[in-house]
Amino acid sequence: MSEGVRTRRWTRKEYDRLIEIGVFQADEPLELLGGELVVGEPQSSAHHTAAGLVEDALRAALGPGWLVRSQGPLALDEESEPEPDIALVPGSRRDYSAEHPARPVLVVEVALSSLQFDREHKGSLYARAGLRDYWILNLVDRVLEVYREPVPDATASFGWRYTTVDRFGPDASVSPLVASVARIAISDLLP
Repeated sequence: MSEGVRTRRWTRKEYDRLIEIGVFQADEPLELLGGELVVGEPQSSAHHTAAGLVEDALRAALGPGWLVRSQGPLALDEESEPEPDIALVPGSRRDYSAEHPARPVLVVEVALSSLQFDREHKGSLYARAGLRDYWILNLVDRVLEVYREPVPDATASFGWRYTTVDRFGPDASVSPLVASVARIAISDLLP
C-alpha cells in the first residue's frame, strides 16, 4: 500500500448493518475478512459441482446433530464474516435463525482460481479463529488438502497458520476431526 493512503476497516456489526439497510445485497459475492471487504470470484461449473459433492458426502457421513451449511456466513470474529463453500457446525438449521454460527468444527473451501488465496489468506484467518480442521478441495491438482493444528506465526496474513498439512489423492479417504469413524472418499468429492 502507498504511503499516506488510508483505508477504512469494517466490523462485522457494521457490515451486517450495511446489508440490512440495502447498501449491499445479501446475495452479493462479498466476504468480510479481517476488516476488509473481499469480492468473491464467480463459480465455475466444476467449483459448484464440487461444493455440492462435499455437502452431500458430509451429510451422508455424519449423523443427526450436525448442520452442513453451503455458502453461509460465519460470525468468525468481530471483523470477519467469511462465507466458505461448506461449513460444518453443531446443531440444526433453526439453531442459527437469530445469528450466524460462530464456531464451525470444519470449513471446506473449493479452490480452482482461488487456491493460493485459500491457502494463505483464508487459512491464516481460520487458524486465527482456532478452527482445528480446515480443508481445501484443490481442483487444480485433484487432491484434498487437510490443514490442522493452528499456531501463531507473525509472518502469516492474520498472524496464524496451520502446522500440519496433508494431501489426499482420489484413492484415499479422510475423516473430520469431530467424527473420526466417518470415512469420506476423496473420489466422492471430486467432479
